[in-house]
Amino acid sequence: MRRVRRQHLHLEEKSGIDLAPMLDFVMNLLIFFIITAVFAKEMALDVNRLGGKSAGGGESGSIVIGIQADGEIIVDSRPVDIRAVRANVERLHAIKPEYGVMILAHPDSATGVLVQVADQVREGGVTNILFGEAK
Repeated sequence: MRRVRRQHLHLEEKSGIDLAPMLDFVMNLLIFFIITAVFAKEMALDVNRLGGKSAGGGESGSIVIGIQADGEIIVDSRPVDIRAVRANVERLHAIKPEYGVMILAHPDSATGVLVQVADQVREGGVTNILFGEAK
């Protein structure tokens, strides 16, 4: 009978759950997520949208860039190539440094062209950019 009791006590000792491997795993996950969260950098573009009254026509204190439905870019009332936008913005901004840039895009124009134009404007030294819809 004593043998049975000893075996029974031996089984009770082994019946507990070992939590150490699970805690190690959870700690590794926590460290991984903390490290990846620190290195995650969000990229954003500040967008200033025009109101209803000033969206229709050109604003007197802005360099106006238009994007047609077919992707044609108009700067200073003349068509230009995407590569010439930066030079035109630099030239016009040197004349009137207090002016911002207003980009008026046709609703059917490609978004990629709008982003390229905004990038060229920022590279031209202007950070005050307004976006609107051309009619």
